[in-house]
Amino acid sequence: MSLERVPAPAAVSFPHALGVLRAAAEETRLRILALLAEGELSVSDLTDILGQSQPRISRHLKLLVEAGLVERHREGAWAFFRLCETRAGLVDPLIAGLERAGPPLSEDRARLDAVRAQRAEAAQSFFARLAPKWDELRSLHVPEATVEAAVLDTLGPRPIRNLIDLGTGTGRMLGLLAPRAERATGLDSSHAMLSVARANLERSGLARVDLRQGDIHAPPFARASFDLVVVHQVLHYLDDPARALREAARLVAPGGRLLVVDFAPHDLEFLRESQAHRRLGFAADQVAGWLAEVGLSGIATRDLAPAEQGQLTVTLWLAQSVREDDAREPAGTAPALARAVA
Repeated sequence: MSLERVPAPAAVSFPHALGVLRAAAEETRLRILALLAEGELSVSDLTDILGQSQPRISRHLKLLVEAGLVERHREGAWAFFRLCETRAGLVDPLIAGLERAGPPLSEDRARLDAVRAQRAEAAQSFFARLAPKWDELRSLHVPEATVEAAVLDTLGPRPIRNLIDLGTGTGRMLGLLAPRAERATGLDSSHAMLSVARANLERSGLARVDLRQGDIHAPPFARASFDLVVVHQVLHYLDDPARALREAARLVAPGGRLLVVDFAPHDLEFLRESQAHRRLGFAADQVAGWLAEVGLSGIATRDLAPAEQGQLTVTLWLAQSVREDDAREPAGTAPALARAVA
């Protein structure tokens, strides 16, 4: 029996290793690293958990950022911190090997749970105010469970390395797909909705999903960063959906896929006022044309028709980015998405 060769970790220069270890070898900073291993946190979260002043926590975070162990991103007036994806692997065994059952880490974890509970309560209160409108919209199309089953069937068993959900809202697509991905990111322009998504994902045990505030028309990510890009029930809110799809396509890695889920054309004009819809659905050929214009191929669609006439049909579009020198996917790696009515 042959054993798979495990790649050796990248070598770290002596000065860099010394800087990393110095940054980690301090009580508060080591506690911060242990907390961030559980998911991203704000300065306010860390001051509440650690019982220290904001300037003191900020100073420790600055040192960890400079050492390349922690990264910072803004969300409106808030700043969130998480373990850096490209951090040197020197401290990973240390963080993983920390005894969490005794103080101070057990006490930090208890306060972290309390902070998350408060965050979930605030998010639930916000979402409760929106629920009547969301319930009205849900009643007009096939159940969300049916849509989610179609999404999973459409994507098939193909592995997902880097996933991004553009316009993530409450994080429902992340909750569905993040467990299958090596790395998952959600983008939304609303801090309030990101708070809801963060609470929902933490409740599902997905606290390490990366949530970012940003504009879907100008997502702050490098070209070809993701092998699966999802745009779920977002286009009908936008003034320029074609531009949003151009930006989404820019993020798709060679051989990666873009999945769009939205409504087929309809005449429910009241949704403009009650739900702030800018577009009353999209024809299959319209979205397929936009995807083809940005160089995506293999575009196919699937309709999920409602049980009652006059309600909304949900359409799925799946497209792929393929370089000229890329080999095609082997047959059977993912189901073909045929034009169908469920």
